[in-house]
Amino acid sequence: MPSTFLALHYHVVFSTKDRVACIDPDWRGNLHEYLGGTVNGLGGLAQGDGGVADHVHLLVGLKSTHCLADFMRELKKASSIWVRDEIGERGFAWQEGYGAFTVSATARPQVRSYIANQAEHHRVKTFREELAEFLDAAGVEYEDRYLD
Repeated sequence: MPSTFLALHYHVVFSTKDRVACIDPDWRGNLHEYLGGTVNGLGGLAQGDGGVADHVHLLVGLKSTHCLADFMRELKKASSIWVRDEIGERGFAWQEGYGAFTVSATARPQVRSYIANQAEHHRVKTFREELAEFLDAAGVEYEDRYLD
């Protein structure tokens, strides 16, 4: 085969440091816009975003040349600098880790919808509960203490 064809889509989720509910609705939309622009600037494809006061969800498409860990490090670094400089939240930081789950092409519309409806979803479920469900569904082993 003379060419390489692939579809690498990830649902990524990450929290503010110590799960502090500091992403204010007044600037949340701007943060999501910045995150999408940064995803695109890093050579990815922003396909969906959402979140609440203590975490964000993104649906991103990446190239075969991307290293997910490097991509996430740069995305979180750039966006935390943006929040501190542009919004004035001097102590803002993201948690150290993240969750990343592959998404099939056929599941992208459902994932995009799930991500877009975070505010409604989190009226009945905490981020911790949500993350545990993702990890369980993906068959990822984890220790409860790392969910806090």
